[in-house]
Amino acid sequence: MRLQHARFLALGTAVILAAGLAAGCSSGSSGSGGSKSPILIGASLSLTGDFSDDGQAYEKGYELWAHDVNAHGGLLGRQVKLVILNDNSSPTQVDTNYTDLITVHHVALTFGPFSTLLTAPAAEVAHRYGFAFVEGAGGGPLVFGEKLPNVFDVSLPVANELDPLVAWIKSLPASQRPASAAYPMADDPFATPQVQLAESELQPLGVKTAYSKIFPEEVPDYKPNADLVAASGARMVVLGSTDVPTVASFMQAFEQQHYNPKIFVAAAGPDQGSAFTSAVGMANANGMMVPDAWYPGYPNASSHAMVNEYVAKYGGTASGVNADIAEAYSVGEVTAAAVKATGGTVGSKIISYLHSGVTLQSVQGAVRFNSLGENVKAIAFIFQWQNGKFVQVLPADATGSVKILTPKPAWSS
Repeated sequence: MRLQHARFLALGTAVILAAGLAAGCSSGSSGSGGSKSPILIGASLSLTGDFSDDGQAYEKGYELWAHDVNAHGGLLGRQVKLVILNDNSSPTQVDTNYTDLITVHHVALTFGPFSTLLTAPAAEVAHRYGFAFVEGAGGGPLVFGEKLPNVFDVSLPVANELDPLVAWIKSLPASQRPASAAYPMADDPFATPQVQLAESELQPLGVKTAYSKIFPEEVPDYKPNADLVAASGARMVVLGSTDVPTVASFMQAFEQQHYNPKIFVAAAGPDQGSAFTSAVGMANANGMMVPDAWYPGYPNASSHAMVNEYVAKYGGTASGVNADIAEAYSVGEVTAAAVKATGGTVGSKIISYLHSGVTLQSVQGAVRFNSLGENVKAIAFIFQWQNGKFVQVLPADATGSVKILTPKPAWSS
């Protein structure tokens, strides 16, 4: 069910991707001056393991950013090389990887890994060594609760992802709101906060909780949990998922039980473009919804350019470009802006600059950080697969939103 690269990185093996692009300065040193040695940027990514779909997408996003910086003359007249280590989706390995990136590979800058689960320990390592830690997939309370001054998440805070869904249901006449909802959640710091918040806000609106349970993130079979949801007969399902396989398993179980909720939104999975549609089938994808802050049709000129470049390089269609690409690319954009503004890669200077209240631009839109490193300019959207296209549906009055396809169409078989 997961996309696989032609190449597999062994655990702990560095892949150094020479991007021929110029960038800032040496790690933690002055960052100005005449040296033309390349600047190393380190990242640990889940190229294998549970988060491999997302980790591999992040790798492509970082590579696209590096290629574009190179094409436009680089940063501060120096080349960049990406040093990427495989963490196998393990919090323990991600800690080791960032320690190695800093102390063995002597990287000048660090980019974040995928997931809140891995970002939390990674950010602590970066903080220990005085590195600014710009990331795009660590938006959960587990990360911000540490209150580390070096963390900067360019994406939407996790807890607010489902806000547009709640607002839409609240806007409906009481007779048109779903009478009941099921809230199955993976035990993950990304999945549970947003689903639990949505449940707490929907109950006062008259949406009865028919099922609410946290299940282990790594289980051999999701069917028992999915069958319980189906048995509840809930009119709406809000699935706290972290990946495509989880959503695909629930969808398959629902189809087998002839259970088709009128509204089905998953925290993650449907945003994974072709990785999602190839796993569940384009017909069954129809009507599936997912929260995020970006989609391939996002009305942003730099975003359109990135999407076109991705399709030209990797093939497929624009709808198949998932949000991980934009998140990773935005990490590069924000880091590059900080390097340019401070004249180098000194961690303390970058941290001060990013905490200064400056508003930066990325393919995901505006970025401005609060004291915790949350992007207060990020806007929450809900997207839906409609007849083979991935479209924005909420907020209903937002530019680019189309009418929600509801009730969700029946399964294809």
